[in-house]
Amino acid sequence: MLDSANATPMIAVKDIARARKFYGETLGLEAKEAMGGEVLEVTSGSTTINVYRSEFAGTNQATALTFDVADIEAEVRELKDKGIFFENYDMPGLEKQGDLYVAEGMKTTWFKDPDGNILSLFEGTAS
Repeated sequence: MLDSANATPMIAVKDIARARKFYGETLGLEAKEAMGGEVLEVTSGSTTINVYRSEFAGTNQATALTFDVADIEAEVRELKDKGIFFENYDMPGLEKQGDLYVAEGMKTTWFKDPDGNILSLFEGTAS
């Protein structure tokens, strides 16, 4: 049934212009308007993320999107230089090392977009 269908991540925001600045300028992703300016098509690697306007933006209390990265320390430094703050969570099984949470074979961290959507960086294998 859906096993051959592509899936598109969706991120709700309250302000498309603010989202364009964050996802485009701060995160450095390609962002182009679609659907008459009501949606941003944001490209990360080969993935297209639809960022759309919603009154319910930022209400999800779980990770909305994860970026798989090759060098998480470099990404964290670059994002911190752009004013990104990283979240602190109690994560059993993970050791907190600065802004990173580490376990055997993996490192991760979380930050929020301007609407409070939780985004993460991940390096390693999730086994």
